[in-house]
Amino acid sequence: MSKGYDKVTAVRYLQVADPQLRAHIDAVGPCTLTPTPDTGPHTLFDRLASSIMSQQLSVKAAATIAGRLRERAMSDTQLDPDRVAALSDEELRACGISRPKVAALRDLADAVRVGRIPTLAELRDYDDDEVITSLTTVRGIGRWTAEMLLIFLLDRPDVFPVADVGVRRGFERVLGLDTTASPAMMLERSASWAPYRSVASWYLWRAVDQTGESAPAPTSST
Repeated sequence: MSKGYDKVTAVRYLQVADPQLRAHIDAVGPCTLTPTPDTGPHTLFDRLASSIMSQQLSVKAAATIAGRLRERAMSDTQLDPDRVAALSDEELRACGISRPKVAALRDLADAVRVGRIPTLAELRDYDDDEVITSLTTVRGIGRWTAEMLLIFLLDRPDVFPVADVGVRRGFERVLGLDTTASPAMMLERSASWAPYRSVASWYLWRAVDQTGESAPAPTSST
């Protein structure tokens, strides 16, 4: 398990490991991947709820919906599971949240409140697979959501979300592929990037940013 890692060391490793990736890294510049700070008692719920709301939506649409929910269910600077649970379905739907996501948010709030999933402190002592297994017991949380939490909150170094559309598109562009990359191809090629595939993923996302495209988050089943 990682307790944080040095991004400069990771970048240097990737530059040596793969000449094609190195060219892209050199063009992008330093890695600015920074873990989300733990700013209060509801950090885990806030991040997972935000991920659920962002599924299959553009960044702008997801931010609008999340903003409406935050107006109704904040505690200090974070979404509060007790306040979300207290809202009616109609109030949640009025935020623009779809019925399946309402059900998912309710299950997440219940899981956090009764301890069906580990706390953030406990997750820090889990390995990556254990984190994924624990979180995906909640309705609406799939492997992709857990992988995003591993990269951006738990600061794990070797996560490669092959189901992420942005990572796949970036992979295709950086390697100059004319065909759609399969998960198997991506895993095989990325083997030499281990143990720093989280940083490699960050650079692949930048390849998509350079085109001005945006890709929606996968659904919870991925």
